[in-house]
Amino acid sequence: MRLLLVEDERPLAAALGDALREDGWVVDHAGDGVEGLRLALNGAYDVIVLDIMLPSMNGYDVLRHLRGQRVWAPVLMLTAKDGEYDQTDAFELGADDYVTKPFSTPVLLARLQALSRRGAPERPVSLTVGCLTLDPTTRRVIREGREIQLTAREYSLLHHLMRKAGQVQSKAEILENVWDSDYPGADNVVEVYIGYLRRKIDAPFETKSLETVRGMGYRLNPVACP
Repeated sequence: MRLLLVEDERPLAAALGDALREDGWVVDHAGDGVEGLRLALNGAYDVIVLDIMLPSMNGYDVLRHLRGQRVWAPVLMLTAKDGEYDQTDAFELGADDYVTKPFSTPVLLARLQALSRRGAPERPVSLTVGCLTLDPTTRRVIREGREIQLTAREYSLLHHLMRKAGQVQSKAEILENVWDSDYPGADNVVEVYIGYLRRKIDAPFETKSLETVRGMGYRLNPVACP
């Protein structure tokens, strides 16, 4: 089994590489994101272990490029960061697993073995609701052939609503999924961002796909292409 380890911390990379080889893996190592991307695009790997904080290109961008180029090898993200949004971002971009440092090497090896058994099935990379399309690998949003520029928070809100298309989402559900359940501000931030989103995804196209359901919340409905 062949594995690509993209990790810039030399002592960790050396120790982990030794453990992987003892476990039966053939290991290629890259010390920065650009080299990791080059190897991943040109090699056939059973699993890729990808650090997030890398020189030259971070792990998120490496993963985004890989999935955009239809490289479906299972990817385990490895990082010292442990915030909820880090994990969410990784999974939305197409990661298969996520481990934080420090970690148990036997547990990591077991998770890599599980990923290798799962294989690399082709997976869809975009969400479509009517004429609105969102591609998580490139973070591009397109309606009627025109690209829509969104802020990071607007993008996260739209991504959530598209995943729940046709379903009413309450303010509490949106806060929990887009801002996080511990958000200390007022819930009217949801109304504000719904307004921002409407001005970008509906108003320029003379559509009304983002609906307010009085007393309940918001719903994104498919609108037929013109």
